[in-house]
Amino acid sequence: MVRDVRKDAPRQDPPDPGPGSTPTLRVLDEDGTRHRDPDLDRWLADLDPTASDDAARAAARSALLRLHEDMVVARRIDAEATALQRQGELALWPPLLGQEAAQVGSARALRDDDFVFSSYREHAVARVRGAALVDLVRVWRGVAVSGWDPYAIGMASPQVIIGAQALHATGWAMGVQNDVDAGRVDAAAGLPVGVSYFGDGAMSQGDVNEAFVFASTYRSPVVFFCQNNQWAISEPVALQSRVPLAERARGFGLPGVRVDGNDVLAVLAVTRAALDRARHDGGPTLIEAVTYRMGPHTTADDPKRYRDAAEVEEWTRRDPIARFEAYLRAVGVLDDAGVAHVQEVADAAAAELRAGCVALTDPPPLSLFDHVYAEPHHALDRERAEYAHYLAGFDGEEAR
Repeated sequence: MVRDVRKDAPRQDPPDPGPGSTPTLRVLDEDGTRHRDPDLDRWLADLDPTASDDAARAAARSALLRLHEDMVVARRIDAEATALQRQGELALWPPLLGQEAAQVGSARALRDDDFVFSSYREHAVARVRGAALVDLVRVWRGVAVSGWDPYAIGMASPQVIIGAQALHATGWAMGVQNDVDAGRVDAAAGLPVGVSYFGDGAMSQGDVNEAFVFASTYRSPVVFFCQNNQWAISEPVALQSRVPLAERARGFGLPGVRVDGNDVLAVLAVTRAALDRARHDGGPTLIEAVTYRMGPHTTADDPKRYRDAAEVEEWTRRDPIARFEAYLRAVGVLDDAGVAHVQEVADAAAAELRAGCVALTDPPPLSLFDHVYAEPHHALDRERAEYAHYLAGFDGEEAR
């Protein structure tokens, strides 16, 4: 009899490692209770809703409400995109449900001159970076090879090859170091940082491990942000690693931090700390954000085939938005009217996404050649001419 290793694997979200190992950092308990952590609180000083100074208190409350709105809108547009795929408007969609705090908390820590190299699931990160809502679905509708201009928002086109973006982020960060040496970047204000997002499955990819080697060796200004959502499609993380993923950083000579990925404030704090370290010649950091993929891997996946309902229900009680809302209500920043207002904003964003999606049209066939090379290329020009001649042969025929 063949053993089903997935069913026999230990339950996900293993207990915190013992003394001397990497703990899971948090400042918000699952019920929204805020507790103090000196190491994290220093990175959250601007988010104190009880500050004695009126201006500081108002700024903190505004920033907290922005984090809340970011998460609520991200969840709503994710649901809308999922519905669009089910209705045949998108070819595929990779939902982010459950990972809103990990994405929003980390993205809000970034500066404009930082550069993000993401996987295919970081829709909330892209929105925070400035991507238009319709840009989130262009690729998934099949009308573009990239949803946005990477240089306009400081975020590369999402990478579908698992883990490849970790090398890109490291190479970009090494380029920043070269620019400093050449006098093109002033290090006094802190270096721009490359940030690579990937999932737990990517931690076993060669590209990610090679990126760790180069980043550590050259002390490059890069942050590796691993969203451990417990499942690499149908492979549970317990089969991939017998220790917390953040522990792997030690073998490469870089610090590893494990954070509760459903605690938006803790995520913001650890990301700010890692970015500050990278900016001031401290080198790279691996952040493992422990979260959960509440939905399918993509809309082509059926997670009921490989995980049980009890596990999903257990993680539902740790919902990142509900946790943060409980905290905001407790400190008097949010009430029922505020929740209703944010839901209206989210619904409007979903309507904008839907309208933009269905209005997208197919690009001209010859645009296929537009961005292959940065400069004109005679071989590509010849191929373009040949393809144009081929298409001309269909003039007058009815499309089928």
